[in-house]
Amino acid sequence: QVPVMDSGGGLVQAGGSLRLSCVAYRSILSSFSGYDMAWYRQAPGNERELVAEISAGGRTTYADSVKGRFTISRNNGKKMIYLQMNDLKPEDTAVYYCRSPGSWGQGTQVTVSS
Repeated sequence: QVPVMDSGGGLVQAGGSLRLSCVAYRSILSSFSGYDMAWYRQAPGNERELVAEISAGGRTTYADSVKGRFTISRNNGKKMIYLQMNDLKPEDTAVYYCRSPGSWGQGTQVTVSS
């Protein structure tokens, strides 16, 4: 397991931006670069869904609903991944979770008002 801690959520108006961060605080620096990482989200009454993922090699994939608006990235030297969210919509409102091998972050709430 690779414990992670996510942060950066908040309340924003539609059309605004937020950047989420996730740190693998117990990971050995040299190991983090070999991990596939991802962001998920869960809205009330819905199942948790994949938002974006980034492979150890930097390959990225996105849910259709966020393509062109969200960008996932990583900084291996800081053992961190990020999710830059632009042009936010009310339907993006959810708790966002960082996913590492064997672990989930505690979640960070993103609320987008119309």
